[in-house]
Amino acid sequence: MPSSIPTSFDEQLGNAKRSAVHLEMRDTYYSNPRFEAWQEGDRVNWDDRASWWRPFHQDISDAVARGVAVRRARVVSEPVSDYIRWEHYQTRANMEAGEQVRWLPRRRTADLLMPGCDFWIFDNQVIRVHNFSGNGDWLGEEFFDDRALVERNADAFESIWERAVPHDQYEIR
Repeated sequence: MPSSIPTSFDEQLGNAKRSAVHLEMRDTYYSNPRFEAWQEGDRVNWDDRASWWRPFHQDISDAVARGVAVRRARVVSEPVSDYIRWEHYQTRANMEAGEQVRWLPRRRTADLLMPGCDFWIFDNQVIRVHNFSGNGDWLGEEFFDDRALVERNADAFESIWERAVPHDQYEIR
């Protein structure tokens, strides 16, 4: 990886001019206190923005305000896991920040070539690859600017995006 690639999400998103796309393909992720609270019955007071708006949401909102199209596609198994059920519930925050979010049931992907890892791609120039353990624990990230690697993953994202269901139309099963 050349040293000229910014190696932080904040820097990549902050430098984005046109697009930032995010692919999520896991049915569960590392432990999250908000997920655990949701499992115990805690719900977001959407009218109290200060209680749920995080720096991440502001970063997304700032990027969208600059004209960056931010899209997130989630490939999920059905019936969905509790974690995905929670993600679907809290996706309102992503959308309030300006993200476009779509969902694709895994059973509808048999004819698609899909990457092995979750990722972000910024302006079709740099890919941030997410590495997780089998149990969903975060192991770190890697940034690459290899043109062929970025293009293959961007093409995969677009294939998934075209087939996926917009958040407001996707029903949890």
